[in-house]
Amino acid sequence: MKKENDMIPILEHKRHDMPSIFTPTSLLREARRQKSMSSGNIPEFCVLDPDGDLSRHLKSSGAKCNPNWACYHTELFNLELQDMTVGVLGCAVGASFAVLVAEEMFASGCRILMSVTSSGQIVPSCRPPCFVLIDRALRDEGTSYHYMPPAPYSMIRGEALNIAKPILTDSTSIVQGGVWTTDAPFRETEEAFSFARAQNLLAVEMEAAALYAYAEAAVRPIICFARITNQMGTIENDFEKGKDNGNEDFIDLISKVAHAWRDGR
Repeated sequence: MKKENDMIPILEHKRHDMPSIFTPTSLLREARRQKSMSSGNIPEFCVLDPDGDLSRHLKSSGAKCNPNWACYHTELFNLELQDMTVGVLGCAVGASFAVLVAEEMFASGCRILMSVTSSGQIVPSCRPPCFVLIDRALRDEGTSYHYMPPAPYSMIRGEALNIAKPILTDSTSIVQGGVWTTDAPFRETEEAFSFARAQNLLAVEMEAAALYAYAEAAVRPIICFARITNQMGTIENDFEKGKDNGNEDFIDLISKVAHAWRDGR
C-alpha cells in the first residue's frame, strides 16, 4: 500500500473517462454575462501564436478583434485571407495556458486548431528558420497527464496529420518529426538534451504534448508546428525568424493548412 509521501500527485486520482466539474462552456457563459456579450461563434479555423508576433502585427495593422471571443485572458484577432477568415490568438505560452485557450476555442465555434511556436533545434533537420510538422511530442510537462494516462509521447491524430501532410511536398522549409515538450525551458540540461537527441527529436518547445493529449481525449483536430528559430542562445545572432519577424511565412503556412482543411471537407 502506498504511503502518502510516496504518492506523485500528478499521476494520482485521475479518472480520464470522467467529465470535469468545471467546463469551458460554464466559464464562457459567465464571461459573456459579465461582459454583456451576446452568444456567437468565432472562426472555424483558429491559430495559436505563442510568440505573439503575428497577433501584434495584426493589431498594429488594424485587424478586428473578434467580437464573439469571451475569454477573460486573451484577444482573438481576425486574419482575413483571400476567401476565409481565420482567428489568431497570441501569447498563450506553455502547455496549461495553450490547452485552457484551446478548450475555450472549441467551445466557441472553432472546428480545427493550429499552433505554431518558436522552438530550439535539437537534431538538425532543416536550416533555421524552418517549420516542423509535429507528429509526436515527448510528454515532459504536466497538463497532458490530466487528459491521458501516462505514456512517453502524445501523438497527432490521424485526421489532423492527413490534413497537413500534403503541404510537405510543396515546401523545402517544412519537415515532419518529433519534438520534446517541456514546462521548464531554463532547465534544459545536457542530460535531457542527450536523451532527446537519442530519441531523434528535432526540436524543443512548450505546448504540443498537452495539445495533442487534449486532442486525443476530446477527439479534436489539432495540428502543431514547431518553428525552429534558435539554438537556445548558445550562438550569437540567435532567435531570428527572417523578414518581418517571419510573419509572411507564417501567414503562408496558415493559408496552406486552412485551405487544405476546407478543401478536404
